[in-house]
Amino acid sequence: MITGKTTSTDGKDEDLSIEVLVDDFIDLIKTMFPDPTQTPTLLLVGHSMGGSVVVQSCPRLQEAKYRIAGVAVLDVVEGSALDALPHMHSLLNARPDGFDSVEEAVEWHISTNTMHNRNSARISIPAIFRHDENASYPYHWRTPLRSTAPYWTSWFKGLSSKFLAARTARILVLAGTDRLDKELMIGQMQGKFQQAVVPGVGHMLHEDDPTRIAEIMVEFWKRNERVVVGIKKVGER
Repeated sequence: MITGKTTSTDGKDEDLSIEVLVDDFIDLIKTMFPDPTQTPTLLLVGHSMGGSVVVQSCPRLQEAKYRIAGVAVLDVVEGSALDALPHMHSLLNARPDGFDSVEEAVEWHISTNTMHNRNSARISIPAIFRHDENASYPYHWRTPLRSTAPYWTSWFKGLSSKFLAARTARILVLAGTDRLDKELMIGQMQGKFQQAVVPGVGHMLHEDDPTRIAEIMVEFWKRNERVVVGIKKVGER
């Protein structure tokens, strides 16, 4: 699963354009599964910006003969995402530069409703921080989001059309009642994709209610998986 949390690992990955992110994801799949004929069928799941990555990776993986059972996009709609971009700098200005402890970072995410599930936060939040006792804050953000501003529009532009054009099963899972943009609304009326709405969660819906998201993903995979001779299913050894 590709998430919307940008977590550069070496501090040197300054180019976070959608093209680079897609290339990295495809290289990861090819490294893990070098032989498409011996690879389990794949269900590509992407959250937020990660939704764009898996949608754009799908046709290239299919061209390389990987079998894709479906594409699942979690809580991102092109229209809403693009509308929100002008407000991103204000949101980042309100965000602390760092924290004195991991516990403090977790508490900030909970208190600001960035995440609702404290248990999930304790697991996932440490990975998005660097630890440096000599810095102003011992725990500071791993990826400086302001530096990614030149790429924000490219992450989401054209997402709806590319999602609808994917030659595989498609599902859009939303937190609450986020509105669809015009293209997705028409696509939904035409039955081009499945939609699921998860109540009582925030944008990090897969962390706030991991059980429900897992259930939706398993149901989606079972509905769309097809047995093909010579290709393993997900979970087969």
